[in-house]
Amino acid sequence: MDKVKVGLVQMTCTSDKDLNLIKAIAQIKVAANLGANIICLQELFTSLYFCDVEDYDHFQLAEPIPGPSTDRLSSVAKELGVVIIASLFEKRTQGIYHNTTAVLDADGSYLGKYRKMHIPDDPAFYEKFYFTPGDLGYKVFQTRFAKIGVLICWDQWYPEASRITALMGADIMFYPTAIGWATSQDAETNMDQYNSWQIIQRSHAVANGIPVVSVNRVGFEQDGAMKFWGGSIVANGQGKLLYLASHDKEETVAVELDLSLADSFRIHWPFLRDRRIDSYQPITKRFIDDEA
Repeated sequence: MDKVKVGLVQMTCTSDKDLNLIKAIAQIKVAANLGANIICLQELFTSLYFCDVEDYDHFQLAEPIPGPSTDRLSSVAKELGVVIIASLFEKRTQGIYHNTTAVLDADGSYLGKYRKMHIPDDPAFYEKFYFTPGDLGYKVFQTRFAKIGVLICWDQWYPEASRITALMGADIMFYPTAIGWATSQDAETNMDQYNSWQIIQRSHAVANGIPVVSVNRVGFEQDGAMKFWGGSIVANGQGKLLYLASHDKEETVAVELDLSLADSFRIHWPFLRDRRIDSYQPITKRFIDDEA
């Protein structure tokens, strides 16, 4: 189908995992009532963003995938006839944990998972303490409504990840996200950071000629040192903003996408046609210098 409505759920979270899931399900129903076909939740939506500290107790938040959360969301997807993109803390086995997104089709079936490939380690984003880098590679999922690519948060800064996902045939690229501002920063720095975040994702849309959907969390968490900046977006294949969320409010929306436009975008801006794939081998090096 050419016309698809994507649903975005930008919300706050608490320390109660079950209440967060109940809240997300309620908002999935809101999005479905707005006509959404494919609904994306924010990164690690069942908990606070616990990676702001290194705490062994937080491993108790993890669960298998498929598991309890995907079971509950599967029944919701089937009931509403919608696709659900759910970012969860995966316990793969004893001592191996991943930042993982599950995809549930509109009949409730579990289509598979994507494990976050790029893992940050920055102040208040200590993800390397918790997450093993993904080993499934980049993924696309053929859903009832479209073939979708899923990447996660820190992945969104890497054009290589979006390019490979697009080359695998994705019609839409989704980024569940958790990113915010340090409250110690000035307003200009905050907006410079947000604009960079938005620009890089819109550039993925332009470079690949397909829509990009980024869903961020919002609000203060933990001790208030980090304010998640919301600002979720939908951009079409020319990078045009079709939706821009606020920086401080919970929002659930449905935005229509015309997937047939990808052909026109790619004909008029033929970036895929003109790729010099014979010249790209150096991209596999860490840095190109004499030592390499």
